[in-house]
Amino acid sequence: MIDMPPLQFAQTNGIRMGYYEAGPKTDAPPFVLCHGWPELAFSWRHQIKALSAVGFRVIAPDQRGYGATERPDKVEDYDLDHLTGDLVGLLDALKIDKAIFVGHDWGGFVVWQMALRHPDRVAGVVGVNTPHTPRPPMDPIALFRQRFGDSMYIVQFQDPAREPDRIFGGRVEQVFDAFMRKPLPRKEEAAAQPPAAGVGASPKTNLAFPQMIAAYDARLDPRTPILSPEEKKVFVDAFTKTGFTGGINWYRNMTRNWERSAGLDYTVRVPSLMIMAENDAVLPPSAADGMEKIIPDLEKYLVRASGHWTQQEKPDEVSAKLIEWRRRRFG
Repeated sequence: MIDMPPLQFAQTNGIRMGYYEAGPKTDAPPFVLCHGWPELAFSWRHQIKALSAVGFRVIAPDQRGYGATERPDKVEDYDLDHLTGDLVGLLDALKIDKAIFVGHDWGGFVVWQMALRHPDRVAGVVGVNTPHTPRPPMDPIALFRQRFGDSMYIVQFQDPAREPDRIFGGRVEQVFDAFMRKPLPRKEEAAAQPPAAGVGASPKTNLAFPQMIAAYDARLDPRTPILSPEEKKVFVDAFTKTGFTGGINWYRNMTRNWERSAGLDYTVRVPSLMIMAENDAVLPPSAADGMEKIIPDLEKYLVRASGHWTQQEKPDEVSAKLIEWRRRRFG
């Protein structure tokens, strides 16, 4: 695989997890890089190379439901208890006490929750595009429905008949052609530009992703692809094999996660870094406003001229910031 260390496996939390590791095993605390939807550990290929090259230990798993990692059948097996438990089990399998958890998109939600649910295993947290926010006052699915309507992709993902899974699964190449592109310069921004994730988006943003993918024609898309043909093939091959249900099941637990988090203290008490992307339509920098109230030790960094896929769009800048912050905060 392009620029990736060898695939390894660990038994964790009742599943077999595929992961990639680079850098000296003596380095502590290591980085654990957590991808989003619809992605893979491969999304961190640039950071794995850059961080390990300067002497840091880096571990990037395919998370539950994705790539080389097992995909349990039950929807409830994809809630945040399981997703954070998988990472604790991975640390146990590798005999690691604490790590710096870095998460992009859905991986960001997971790493912020690691600091709440397993604080003794977390040395620091980095959110890439995904902010840490207080527990919402109501069920997030009801909130999304109220704000964006029934066609919003996260609302559609709740469909027990799994129609979105079939739409994406029958058009794997279209999914990555449509999603993995740089946004247009602001003045040319297309109304139907596909971003990904769903918290800070404007109600005007088109979030009917299944229908958008079904109608998508790459020949008509003026935006620049982020992936080379070889890189795109890695994603297409993986999701052709696994389908999209594992990752979509993370979204199917949003109500359950909200219900089960009542009473959880949402304060993050470890050194934290929030990396924001100037042109992310769904997780804009404004979504991170007010994070300081629940993260006393927080630093923010803005990546200019980047859309949603920040660590792949601006790999050198993201890697450089991770290296600088880790050296300054952890030696």
